[in-house]
Amino acid sequence: MRLFTVIAFCCAILSLVSAKLRVGLSVVLLSCVSLSTAYATPILILGDSLGASYGVSPEQGWVNLLQQKMPQHTFINGSVSGETSAGGLRRLPALLESTSPKLVLVELGGNDGLRGFPPKQLKENLTKIIQLSQKQGAKVLLSEVMVPPNYGPRYAKQFSAVYSELADEFQVTLIPFFMEPIAIDPNLMQRDGIHPNADAQPIITEFVYPWISKAL
Repeated sequence: MRLFTVIAFCCAILSLVSAKLRVGLSVVLLSCVSLSTAYATPILILGDSLGASYGVSPEQGWVNLLQQKMPQHTFINGSVSGETSAGGLRRLPALLESTSPKLVLVELGGNDGLRGFPPKQLKENLTKIIQLSQKQGAKVLLSEVMVPPNYGPRYAKQFSAVYSELADEFQVTLIPFFMEPIAIDPNLMQRDGIHPNADAQPIITEFVYPWISKAL
């Protein structure tokens, strides 16, 4: 009889210890989740229609796909269709203040080129964008942008040079233009011949992903 009493007592102790362990583990897990959320790296995408995934649902866009691929970080898509470098510059201070990003990916200039704006003006705007971001303490990734060849080789060369010059001057990483391999494939483009379609979004995601991963 005494043996059964001892066994029952031991089982009760084990049950209590097990319950406490489960509670302890739950607290630890919740703490880890809270810490993960608290220390998530805010990443700001400052772009135009290419960043905003024009003509594609937000869920299919490459910025959202990056968020799914990197759930430990927080992606803020500050891209606006039709945006110029000047427009991005005007919006940047408020975005920096509200999001405090640790990394800013700048994808601007396409609309400057399409409107034939002087490359000097583009460089001035991008310079200020980089300076403001760095002053905030954020790393900067600068995405190269190219204009269509029908704008003339001289303008295209001056336009493209802006990005390499800024990368050297401010020691920021220059990402090759992600549209270059996509634009030549009509199956990946929308009817306007300018914007990538839904099928192109995962390709852009895989293209940009290693650059962001390396920068973090």
